[in-house]
Amino acid sequence: MKYSNIALKLLAAKECGIIKTNAQFWGKFTDREKFEEVFNDYRIVQTSEKIASEFDSSDCEEGIICAYDDNFPVINRKVKNNGDKPYLLFYRGDLSLLRDLNKNIAVIGLTDPDEEIIKRETDVVKKLVENNLVIVSGLALGCDTIAHKTCLETNGKTIAILPSQIGKIYPAKNRDFAEEIVKKGGLLISEYYKDAASKNAAINRFIERDRLQAMFSKAIILVASYRKGEGDSGSRHAMEAARKYEIERYVIYNSKMDENNKRFGLNKDLVSSKGIGQVKILITSSINHIKLLENPNLSSKADEYMGKQLTIL
Repeated sequence: MKYSNIALKLLAAKECGIIKTNAQFWGKFTDREKFEEVFNDYRIVQTSEKIASEFDSSDCEEGIICAYDDNFPVINRKVKNNGDKPYLLFYRGDLSLLRDLNKNIAVIGLTDPDEEIIKRETDVVKKLVENNLVIVSGLALGCDTIAHKTCLETNGKTIAILPSQIGKIYPAKNRDFAEEIVKKGGLLISEYYKDAASKNAAINRFIERDRLQAMFSKAIILVASYRKGEGDSGSRHAMEAARKYEIERYVIYNSKMDENNKRFGLNKDLVSSKGIGQVKILITSSINHIKLLENPNLSSKADEYMGKQLTIL
């Protein structure tokens, strides 16, 4: 297990209940010196020793990073809700893929795409990879898996953000594929150290995962998704997070082909919506625009990590 001493202490603080939520961390411990005031609390010391012992007895290739570490990904300055901001992440693979978020684009969608949707998505992902973009998705069945797989087949790099622990890949069907992602230079990311305490908590992890897809990307593409109540529609959470974080949003949609296809219900509704952050239909020229896009709220300069990262309000 790879981790800094400060990351281990933060995990211990979380496990023993001194830090209960993301909002509490960002509201109270943004300044590292504030956390160091409780650094030697006996609960943190005892818990960190126990966790370190467990780590030392295993030979896993996982790692932990925290907001105090230099290689922690910069958080989009438009993320206003402290509860949305992660401060502790578990990972396996090439962490440098989170160094410059302006290289990352999320590709998401439903779990049961038909052959036509698969073909359209595959063509899009190939073009994105050919333009040296890193593909971010959630390792779910269907469109997520197609995004990751097409990326690897095109010799690209991909990041899978999990709703489960790194060591307990969900869905189980994708466990071997997760290993392939790591072996081919990709990255697995999770916020979770233990199993969810309840069924509702487990369900919420999918929504929490969806926000990170938007947070760690400069743009997001919705391949296809049902409306809420008409089928698998989890993609709406990622699209809403992207709206809040002012991430450019695109959908695959052809009114002549997709008007009456329920698999494009959410796409159709998003295209019809107006206002700030209006969704764009993905067209050929969109790929070049995405390639050149530089979101000023995503910093790629290493010297800003500790300075600006921990002063974001």
